[in-house]
Amino acid sequence: MPITEIRIKLMMGYTDERLKAFCSITFDKSFVINGLKIIKGNHNGFFVAMPSKNLKDPCPKCRNKNDLQAGFCSKCGWQLDEKRAIYNGRVNLHSDIAHPIDATSRKYLQGEILKAYYKEIELYNQPGYVCRYDDYGQGD
Repeated sequence: MPITEIRIKLMMGYTDERLKAFCSITFDKSFVINGLKIIKGNHNGFFVAMPSKNLKDPCPKCRNKNDLQAGFCSKCGWQLDEKRAIYNGRVNLHSDIAHPIDATSRKYLQGEILKAYYKEIELYNQPGYVCRYDDYGQGD
């Protein structure tokens, strides 16, 4: 499916210096994915993080689902195992909701999104700039 639109919401002036923008991408004028993030990496420049959700697991005492970052159950107060977020030796707190299934697709999407990001920065620096990120359905 062809990319028909990329919308960027710049995060200029916010406290998190790594998060540069939010992004939505539309495929074939019919399918939108929201919640992508453009992040400045520590070593390799910018990258696009796919939309994700916080992973949860049940409390061993009451079965209430808690974020993997929680130290205590939000329902019964039971102390939770601090190592429960480790999977294959890595801490895993989030799961992608949507993502490319191969490296070629990821590279293509990231390239197109970063092009749109740089273009949005150019527009931002022009007089009369208006962010279009949140105006779905308004004159489209």
